[in-house]
Amino acid sequence: MEFVRYDINRYTPRQMVLPPAVFLLFALAVLGYFTVTTGMPVTPGIDYAGGTAITAFTADSRETIEAYFSAFPLLSVGEGVNNGRYLKFGPMSDDQFRELTELVGERYPDAKIDQVGETFGETLQSQALLALVFSFIGMSIVVFIAFRSIVPSFAVVLSAFSDIAIAAAAMQVLGIPLSLGTTAALLMLIGYSVDSDILLTSRVLRRKGKLDEKLAGAFRTGFIMTTTTLSALVAMWFIATVGQIQIIAEIAAVLIIGLIVDLMNTWLLNAGIIKWYVQRSGGRT
Repeated sequence: MEFVRYDINRYTPRQMVLPPAVFLLFALAVLGYFTVTTGMPVTPGIDYAGGTAITAFTADSRETIEAYFSAFPLLSVGEGVNNGRYLKFGPMSDDQFRELTELVGERYPDAKIDQVGETFGETLQSQALLALVFSFIGMSIVVFIAFRSIVPSFAVVLSAFSDIAIAAAAMQVLGIPLSLGTTAALLMLIGYSVDSDILLTSRVLRRKGKLDEKLAGAFRTGFIMTTTTLSALVAMWFIATVGQIQIIAEIAAVLIIGLIVDLMNTWLLNAGIIKWYVQRSGGRT
């Protein structure tokens, strides 16, 4: 594994910080654009936007289903369990919903219908936002208590924030909707990010030795940890995709993107800031 022995010490702090900073700024621009144009940084799924989900047990093709429900806001036709079809509809009026229910009952009498109201979806949006904010606040407090220094603590928090922002922008670009499942994946990224960042910061600030050696040792350990997790997630994504389990595939995809981004943010952004901090303090750790 030659890449594990890659020498991150040959770059200056500025060279290390610049690439992830550019990615972060681009991600913020993407999220800002969609927030201004659509009201949400990432396209919300039924969980947040409201709508109707129908599981129909039928052999009808996608084209047949789309033609049958052409008068309704059909968003997608996916594969369901037991050779069924999973249909997603956007928000509609009460009259439209009653018409839809009647049509479904006529053609697919065994179908299962689930509806999420717009008001309930907005409530879930607020709760998800609060969960994200409190997660960052709690993480920031714990990190500051652990290191009792502003710069290392800021580096950890910035790296975690960058992971979330870039992953969210990638979701928008790739068409992965924001749902309860993908929100949970974004929250899990905070844990993954902090884990690798604390490994790096602890190795550099709390162990004795040369800075270059401590950075290189932390990189080898952290890279192996992250790639092991990535391997498991890729396997989960593949199985979920083949098995047409959409929500699991989306969660795995978000985590895969986030961990790849975390490799960059931990070993370039965070490592660059820590390297600058140690060099500025005269190498005292």
